[in-house]
Amino acid sequence: MKITYYGHASLGIEVNNVTILVDPFISGNPKASHIDINRLEADYILVTHAHQDHILDVETIAKRTDAVLISNFEIISHFEKLGLEGHPMNHGGQWDFEFGNVKYVNAIHTSSFPDGSYGGQPGGFVIEGEHKNIYIAGDTALTYDMKLIPLQTNLDLAILPIGDNFTMGINDAIIASDFVQCDKVLGYHYDTFGYIEIDHEEAKRKFFNKNKDLMLLDIGASIEL
Repeated sequence: MKITYYGHASLGIEVNNVTILVDPFISGNPKASHIDINRLEADYILVTHAHQDHILDVETIAKRTDAVLISNFEIISHFEKLGLEGHPMNHGGQWDFEFGNVKYVNAIHTSSFPDGSYGGQPGGFVIEGEHKNIYIAGDTALTYDMKLIPLQTNLDLAILPIGDNFTMGINDAIIASDFVQCDKVLGYHYDTFGYIEIDHEEAKRKFFNKNKDLMLLDIGASIEL
């Protein structure tokens, strides 16, 4: 499994020759100006919630690639009206896709489209691949529901928001990694705006002091599990 960071909360995941994008907000992010969305491939696009900084490039990429969207019912309904194909889910539900099993799990946040219309309830995704399992938290506060995840899934990586203000910050993310029983963390949803800028060295040190590994990737960089 290869995971590429495209800035903010945008990810690319390659597994079993399938390419997945998560929350593509790239063209509107000056920090990701070197990423050309017209060159990104996608078989599937996962969307955690309807805020613009998570859906901005969904329509453009999906129309070009014929990607299948995976999200909550309301978001899928919205994009189906625009001619896109989607697979609707809701909290607690799971489905076997060609790249692995996906479970839609709770997130504590809000969800509305840029015009203010209802975007369903926000969520995260637990992906169980053939060899590796990951948790994509989406935008969320620290929630006790995270403790339910390791009851069913042994995680190899937790992808957690760490920018604070709109989501949990570093200290809560450390607790979240305890809740999901995963000490290997990829941080995201930080630095894009002034409200969510973080001290990278301090963040890494705090995780290290708890015997955890926090990875902060350059935009466009990848890791392999």
